[in-house]
Amino acid sequence: MMKKTKTRNTILGTITLLLGLSLSLPVMAETPQELYDYVWRNVNAKYVDQTNNEQNWARWRHKYDTAIKTPEDAYVAIATMLASLNDPYTRFLDPKEFAEETSSIQGSLKGIGIQIAVKDGKLMVIAPLEGTPAERAGILADDEILEIDGISTKGITVDKAADKIRGKEGTAVNLLIKRKDSAPKVYRVTRENIEIKSISQKTPFDTVVPENMAYIKISSFLSRNLTKEFTNVLAHSLDKEGYILDLRSNPGGLLDNAINISDMFLPGGVIVSTVDRDGYKVSQRAAKTVYTNKPLVVLINKGSASASEILSGALKDHRRAIIIGEKSFGKGLVQEVNHLPMNSGMNITIQRYLTPNGSDIHKKGITPDVVVELTEENVKNKDDVQLKKAIEVLDSMIKEQAVAVR
Repeated sequence: MMKKTKTRNTILGTITLLLGLSLSLPVMAETPQELYDYVWRNVNAKYVDQTNNEQNWARWRHKYDTAIKTPEDAYVAIATMLASLNDPYTRFLDPKEFAEETSSIQGSLKGIGIQIAVKDGKLMVIAPLEGTPAERAGILADDEILEIDGISTKGITVDKAADKIRGKEGTAVNLLIKRKDSAPKVYRVTRENIEIKSISQKTPFDTVVPENMAYIKISSFLSRNLTKEFTNVLAHSLDKEGYILDLRSNPGGLLDNAINISDMFLPGGVIVSTVDRDGYKVSQRAAKTVYTNKPLVVLINKGSASASEILSGALKDHRRAIIIGEKSFGKGLVQEVNHLPMNSGMNITIQRYLTPNGSDIHKKGITPDVVVELTEENVKNKDDVQLKKAIEVLDSMIKEQAVAVR
């Protein structure tokens, strides 16, 4: 069975409209200037790159001393300072943004159910959430958002884009989307109250999975209850001979969830290592007991990021599972979420992570053992060729294990 792991104040998740978090306790600051100074000191002490993007970080300390009079002044000054790091994952959250981020961990939000990130200067779709307006509208992972309601996204930050896409339930947003090898197209999507679901056993396009196999889709690693939910699903699948774990379009979430689920399948060894600004390396190891040693196949795609990559990377490096699908997103950074004074917050990159074999997958992703692309034509025809391949491979693994036991 799995071991207990200590809860950490870290997150692993792309900067999206949906973020998992563990909150630190707020610190004291009585003035907007003190808030700005606290953020400066926090970055100075914790940011993963000691050079702070090869700049003189000290120049920011007193840059706005005479300009900061109100909380809003501090918010603008802090955002400007953090932007100099050129790191889309380190960002300041004003009270409104922090409240929205906190509400997402509680299980619901109002929007279209889309996860986004700025990649190479472009606003990209990481993935639509299952069963949401974005998915129903036909938006796909790796789509580029060119405009939001007619306004260009060139140079836009993720949080500003998120603010434009979110809105009141029942209202609509128009997204001009460019898809690979296709002309730009406007998608009009009506906002809803999005209920966040972590685990589903419903297959895409109602693809039939053989009775002797269990299909489990994890849409995100955000929920603090995910490990419990996953354990419950496994407990009700003890009669199955093998598992298909679908991590496609999963943008990540809590580090502990990725570690705990990896632990259920690995009989020891390193799950993931984190390296901080000083080069200090900490490895998280699996217990020597496992929940199951039955054959396992894992599905990933371009929308599989962060915590999804930790889990799939650990299972791949230990040869515990066969990975099928497309190369993953490639986010190998760890963020800490800080609850700041005045009901604000900050996500700060404090570490990078390595797979068990020591691979740094940031901006590289994880390459599947079996590459299978899901084309637009496949989606149009409701033909999940990736899942079908997973069934085929798992069937062979089950038969091989049966022969080995004889």
